[in-house]
Amino acid sequence: MTPETPMADVRQSIDDLDNELVVLLARRQRQIEAAARIKRANGIPALVPERVDEVLKNVAAHAEKQNLDGGLAKSLWTTIIDWSIAYEERLMHEAAEKDRT
Repeated sequence: MTPETPMADVRQSIDDLDNELVVLLARRQRQIEAAARIKRANGIPALVPERVDEVLKNVAAHAEKQNLDGGLAKSLWTTIIDWSIAYEERLMHEAAEKDRT
């Protein structure tokens, strides 16, 4: 895109990318749901600090390769990870409650 590119085209491109991100985040959420089932069955807590560190390290390396701002990547993935852990905990708790009834 050049400075002569209509702003509407840039906005459409951003909207298309946002749609792709939503699809990818939904796929990631399905994997979090699978992880919650596996962790619960194997007595693994939702929060595994070593894994959090590993994910953040991997994201930082990939962000650098893609020339993505490291601060943005860390902030986004910290939010995603925090949400994911809370979601896993909720799913694990709900499954435990269901088993008790």
